[in-house]
This record gives sequence, C-alpha cells and structure tokens, in this order.
Amino acid sequence: MATSTIRVLLLALLLIASPFLQVARGESDSEVDASDTVEESGDLGIVGEDVQDFGDGSFSPAPGVDTICVFPKNIAKTVAAGEETELLVGLKNDGESSLNVIAIKATVHLPFDHNLLVQNLTAQAFNNGSVPASAQAAFPYIFAVSKFLQPGAFDLVGTIYYEIDQQPYQSTFYNGTIEVVEAGAMLSIESVFLVTLGCALLVLLGLWIHGQIQQLSKKTKRAPKVEVGTKATDASMDEWLQGTAYTQSVKDKTKKKK
Repeated sequence: MATSTIRVLLLALLLIASPFLQVARGESDSEVDASDTVEESGDLGIVGEDVQDFGDGSFSPAPGVDTICVFPKNIAKTVAAGEETELLVGLKNDGESSLNVIAIKATVHLPFDHNLLVQNLTAQAFNNGSVPASAQAAFPYIFAVSKFLQPGAFDLVGTIYYEIDQQPYQSTFYNGTIEVVEAGAMLSIESVFLVTLGCALLVLLGLWIHGQIQQLSKKTKRAPKVEVGTKATDASMDEWLQGTAYTQSVKDKTKKKK
C-alpha cells in the first residue's frame, strides 16, 4: 500500500514540474546517465482524431501500470462550454515490458447516473507513444464539451488505451466531477483568491491607519492643569497637628496678643 502511494506521488510531481510533454527512458543508473533518460515530446506523434473504436470497457488495466490526471492551471476543474480544455494524463510503467499508448478518450455523464451518457468527447490518437519499462510519461488530452450543454456539475470519465506485447489494455485515469460554465463566464480560483486577499489587506491597512491617527491626536492634546488650593492644604495640616506642641504654642501666642 505504501509503495503504491509513493508511486502515485512521484508521478504527480512529474506532471506538475514538467512544462513540456516528455517520456522518460527507464533504465538502471548503472546502464545510462539520468540526462539521457528523456525523450522529447515530438516523438509522441499526436495524430488527432484518427483512432479506432475500442468499445466501452472492453479491456482490463495492465498490472504494474499506474495513471494520474492533472488539470494544468485549473484546480477547480472548470470547463467552459464550447471551448477547449487541456488535461495531462500521467502514466507510470512498472511492468517488465515496454507499452505503447494508442489513444485517449473521455465521456461526459450525469453525476447521479453514469448510464445516462451526455456526450462522447473527441478521441486523441498517438503514434510512437511508447513508454519503456520502469519509466513514466505525460500525455496531453484536449477536449471540448458541447456549447449547448447547460451549466452545472457533470461527471467526466477518461480512459487511456495502450498495448503491451500486442495485447490491448485500458486504464481509467479520471472518474470525477467537472463544473461546466458558460463561455466567457469562467473566473479562475486564483483570480478570486487574489481579489479577496487584496480587499482584505486594504481594509486592514485602513483600520491600522485610523488607529494610528487616533493615538497621535491623543498625544498632542495637552493635559489640563490641576490647581491645588492652599486653604485645603492648611486645613488638612492643622487637623493632622491637633494635640501637638505646635498647636499649643499657637494658642499661647494668640492669648498674649489679646
């Protein structure tokens, strides 16, 4: 289980980090240098829609073959009706023989019942799309849902077809939800996040400036002067000196003056 998870993670890193379509030659480090293990995307030979009909679920996946799907720059998996959308299909071959990728196709279904087919999407055929043993590759798939499709959530089922030793196989690389929107109405999740973050920062900056102005205005105001009356002070002192020698001498002086 852990080994399978590591393989999927490595394959995902390959798809995200690679800006170009490439096929990695899988040979041991003792036989070939790592810089010689990549074949350019031009050798894949994308040949468009000329692909034979493989039927629906006619073949089983080959053992040792893992797939993954990534929507580049489209985390929300939002699809504009009538416009092209690109995804990348990652394939890792841990088998003992080289495999040859033949085609990629996909279908659109209602989310609550996959038996209700909404649309058969265009099939993408490949020529020379070979993946050697112990290698991995990424293949592009460009599709467009009907421009008449109503906006909403639909299920996309994507399948990649390949051969190993002239034996056909197929693997489902994606079986999940996509969000169909009207053309021109698609707003990326990154744009929404940046706008929201910008507004929040502006509000916080305004509150901080307002607080600083209030504190500065309080400091510039002079504190009111407090006058201390002498009478109150003298009265309190007299009360404190009652019964002492000082008060007795004051009484004697008063009697002499009389």
